[in-house]
Amino acid sequence: TGSMSVLPLLPGAELLACVPRLRRYARALVGERAAADDLVQDTLERGWAQRAALQPGTDARAWLFAIMHNMRIDQIRRGALVTEPLDDDTPMPALADRSTVGIQVREMDAALRLLSEEQRAILLMVGLEDMRYEEVASTLGIPVGTVMSRLARAREKLRSLMDGGARVNSLKVVK
Repeated sequence: TGSMSVLPLLPGAELLACVPRLRRYARALVGERAAADDLVQDTLERGWAQRAALQPGTDARAWLFAIMHNMRIDQIRRGALVTEPLDDDTPMPALADRSTVGIQVREMDAALRLLSEEQRAILLMVGLEDMRYEEVASTLGIPVGTVMSRLARAREKLRSLMDGGARVNSLKVVK
């Protein structure tokens, strides 16, 4: 079937085929497994309810990602997520003896959480989901240039955070 999926042909099968990628993206976006699974379920429910609105030839994955993105923005606006900000005074749990890779994964996850929602979403769509800039722009309803700009800033900030440095702003303002 290729990378293009068309829901009207086999709606249930097409939705189910997208579940692993939706779960992976939601987990990276939200962080908590239960909340990510809830977001995926809500996305699939809305996708199923709106399947008649999907135009033939539309990429079902990108369509579902757009639904998920909008639902996540709605969650943030409602304040549905309860978070606890961390600062230098927050006690950190002692790390058990774990492999370096596990520690690096946790550090990467923590650094991703420090990115803005907009930057994290784009970084995950491009880096984790291997979506083209044009697909991300279409999914989020923003220009390709905005995708490129946010991605560059996200990569720069993530690199700085992973290196243990402060926030770097090497982009210059042009008037």
